[in-house]
Amino acid sequence: MTIPEQFLIEGGFPLQGQIKASGNKNSALPLLPACLLTDQPVILRNMPDIGDVRIMGQLLQSVGAEVEWLDSSTVRVHAKEIKTHKADPDLAKKIRPSTLLAGAMLGRMGQLDIAAPGGDVIGRRRLDSHLIALEKLGAHIEFDGSFKMNADGLHGATILLDEASVTATENAVLAACYAKGTTVLRNAASEPHVQQLCLFLNQLGAKIDGIGTNQITIEGVEKLDGGEFRVGADYIEVGSLIGAAVVTGGELLITDADPQYLDMIALVFGKLGVTWEVRGNDIFVPRDQRLNIQRDFGGNIPEIKPQIWPGFPTDLMSIAILVATQCAGAVLFHEWMFEGRLFFTDRLVNMGARIILCDPHRVLVQGPTALRGDQTISSPDIRAGMAMVLAALCARGTTVIRNIVQIDRGYSQLEEKLGALGAHIQRVPIGAAVS
Repeated sequence: MTIPEQFLIEGGFPLQGQIKASGNKNSALPLLPACLLTDQPVILRNMPDIGDVRIMGQLLQSVGAEVEWLDSSTVRVHAKEIKTHKADPDLAKKIRPSTLLAGAMLGRMGQLDIAAPGGDVIGRRRLDSHLIALEKLGAHIEFDGSFKMNADGLHGATILLDEASVTATENAVLAACYAKGTTVLRNAASEPHVQQLCLFLNQLGAKIDGIGTNQITIEGVEKLDGGEFRVGADYIEVGSLIGAAVVTGGELLITDADPQYLDMIALVFGKLGVTWEVRGNDIFVPRDQRLNIQRDFGGNIPEIKPQIWPGFPTDLMSIAILVATQCAGAVLFHEWMFEGRLFFTDRLVNMGARIILCDPHRVLVQGPTALRGDQTISSPDIRAGMAMVLAALCARGTTVIRNIVQIDRGYSQLEEKLGALGAHIQRVPIGAAVS
């Protein structure tokens, strides 16, 4: 039995130094099932070695693919033969992106049995867009607690998604690669990880146009080949590291950060007084920033809310809220996408933050406030967990963070990376003696 672990973080130490950005988790997760579309070997580089990616690899193995980690950031996948259309239900329930096996398996095998997905508890996360898109491509889907999908040959279609869902877009693209004829996907998501999936598939021989726009056209092909692909930087991790440097008064150089994906993050963080410099493919975060919240015209309180790409990503809302607790002024955060994402703010209030939860979708933050450690808190999901790590890094005293398996799902070797930058952070089993 695995013994649960926790982080012990002594706050008050500025982060400083240099760190390389990890590969994008949200790119890695669809790229793995995409490998099921070819019977040739594929090598994926700059892969983040995190819990969700490991589980996705095990899901591929459960249907017969060979998955091998060649080193800490390189994965080789060879789906020479798919041995079963029944994915491991226990694994599927652990992560939300398990749904991405649908498009790949329907394209390659014409069928899939898979349990309903798991993932973060941040509110209702509907699957309707996925199912409607796959049905328009010719899939028949039944649900009785798990999904049973089959298709006697997929065909191209014009599909208007009722929401610009990232995973629904990815599922439709995966299935359409082997659909006969032309598929036009309208109101498609265009996030960097959607772009990378399409570029990867084209490298294997797919015919996808409109990459980076909200209308993607896919010409079905007979066969995809093998190849190699490098995963781009995780802009959510980059944003989290920027936040960690800023709230601790530190100075950080983040290398291989792919700053071309950070424009909206820079715009929104700029409203909080956060700035950085772009140096080629790296970014430099200077120390001791002023952190004054910029009022809207007329002196009004600014509002920050996520939007579909190229808008501000919802996965950085928790980090931005934490950063705002250290900024002078007031700001309203409106998280309209997920009704459960903001409930972690009660932990920050217990640490001394001045936050009013107006309703499930809005919080008002008034800063700056000196946060207090010397307490035990629990991580409810990946992004809120990382926000609480940042809170602990800038708080007075020692904070214990439990349920860190959630944080591990999105951030690889976090204590080692932050420790190398000067953070006082330990990972220890719950109940173990602490030095």
